[in-house]
Amino acid sequence: MSQLLIVPRATEKAYAQSLATNTYVFNVPLDANKQQIIDAVESQFDVKVINIKTLVQSGKAVRFSRGKNRYPGTTNRKDSKKAYVTLAEGDSIQVFDVPAEEEKK
Repeated sequence: MSQLLIVPRATEKAYAQSLATNTYVFNVPLDANKQQIIDAVESQFDVKVINIKTLVQSGKAVRFSRGKNRYPGTTNRKDSKKAYVTLAEGDSIQVFDVPAEEEKK
């Protein structure tokens, strides 16, 4: 089995959720299932996964123009898949590095 490319989402909402409920948000491939995601997170970050939720976010429709007098066309952006992974009590992942605190010392 090949290793999945698991990328943490670096957003304010994901950061707040990781602090409040110990749930981390990852961008995952569309064809990955929950068990593959759990295995990848546990092996990559050396943590214990308790719960996982996944969702596929549909790509937005985008309009574009084909010229001055021609009817503008529409296309869709790519779909993306997110995984909300809840870790065991005491486990954490360093998604957001804190260089500001290191500089103060």
